Amino acid sequence: MSGSTTSHAATNTGSPARGTVFRETMLGTLRLDDEDRTRRVRLDLTVSADRRLRLLGTTESRATGRIRIAGWADAAYAEGELEISPFARRRIRYRITFTADGRRITLDGWKSVTPRRPVASMTVLPYTLQEDAVRIGTGTLRFPLGTQLLPFLASFRFPRQEDPDAFLAPRWRGGPGRTEVWYTTVTDPATGSGLWLHHELTAPADGSPPYAHGWAAVFPKNGPVRHARFGPTEWTPEESGFSADGVAVRPGHLSGTAEGGALHWDLTERPTGEPLFTFPRWSWRRPLLPAAQMLPAARAGYDGTFTHDDTTLTLTAAPGASARIYGHGNARRWAWLHADLGGGDVLEIVAAVSMRPGLRRLPPLVFLRLRRQGRTWPRRPERSAAGWAGAGRFRAGIALPTWTVTGRAGLRRIRVEVTQPADRTLALDYTDPDGQHATCHNSERADAHVLLERWWFGGWRTEAEWTLEGTAHAEVGTR
Repeated sequence: MSGSTTSHAATNTGSPARGTVFRETMLGTLRLDDEDRTRRVRLDLTVSADRRLRLLGTTESRATGRIRIAGWADAAYAEGELEISPFARRRIRYRITFTADGRRITLDGWKSVTPRRPVASMTVLPYTLQEDAVRIGTGTLRFPLGTQLLPFLASFRFPRQEDPDAFLAPRWRGGPGRTEVWYTTVTDPATGSGLWLHHELTAPADGSPPYAHGWAAVFPKNGPVRHARFGPTEWTPEESGFSADGVAVRPGHLSGTAEGGALHWDLTERPTGEPLFTFPRWSWRRPLLPAAQMLPAARAGYDGTFTHDDTTLTLTAAPGASARIYGHGNARRWAWLHADLGGGDVLEIVAAVSMRPGLRRLPPLVFLRLRRQGRTWPRRPERSAAGWAGAGRFRAGIALPTWTVTGRAGLRRIRVEVTQPADRTLALDYTDPDGQHATCHNSERADAHVLLERWWFGGWRTEAEWTLEGTAHAEVGTR
């Protein structure tokens, strides 16, 4: 994404500015240069800008979504940028990149706005397809006014803009008995491999010096899981991010080595969505709960390399996410899911049983956040964990290899089933600040099935359904 679309105006303090988010669907055709047939095309985009639209000026915006080309491509991780300038430059330009058949393709075109044909010029998008800047096809997309105008207008919203980089700063202020985590998970669309980068600060409860440590792991599509640890080493405070033993997490960049260089990574990160608070927003600013988790980059694209032994993965716009945890240590039992559902939609789940007396006997508390079509459900994070006065809490069945979450909020209900096959799952040991141990079972190539239903005229009807095969990121923790 171009640097002009990066926001520096908003932070996690003060009053963030308002941005703009909307959704657009276009239908049309494509003719590849080496074919004599016409293919049907559908493009679904979520467009976000770091400011309110300037119809008399120019607004640079990000776009993520899905493009489907009949018989050729179904890319759920399309991304790019829009230049919205209907009066100043008399155009709305689209540059959308996606993967088809293992090839990186760019859709490049613009609507030429003219007062002589205001409706047609605002709804018709001629475009070319390019591979390595060489044209491979041409086509036309149209915005169907009859079926999409009302959903398009209803999709507009103006969320607070918060800078993802601001959430990388360490939360720890020197007290004993705390742990803090920066972690990133990625799926390489070219090879199907999953990546996990875990960076952790531990401040022992007995007052011993804090230390930094972590690990990197790769989950190949074919072959065993490979991982290596780094640290422990002395903790050196960073103004923003994490740095220890040659491993660093900084705004827009992750790098490091482990096991004497057997694993090595150098990745750039480009957030493509707003931060997402899995727990209540106040719990991140005021650490009153045993722990809190949030995602500075709920959706992001990753470019760069990850080397393990003699194999190098070269990532290009690989989908993934970065998250943060701050608290007193690991839960008694927990389950976690990050699922990029494609088209800009994402699901995050944390279900856990606390170690605190009085809470450890309760069933798992579920924090579920589904960001779909630019909106987040349930509206408040507490809803899935607490329900209404204790009734209506979401439920989790934590087990291996399959665990589930079910729940209802308002007129919607959801069922999530996650499977972590043993040959795609890595077991690692954690040491809490109090010296106790827990074991996590992590898979960056998990399977997931998500069913979202809506109550409609006396019955439940399917609103959306997703099936992820080897692209879900999941974990189960036990003691």
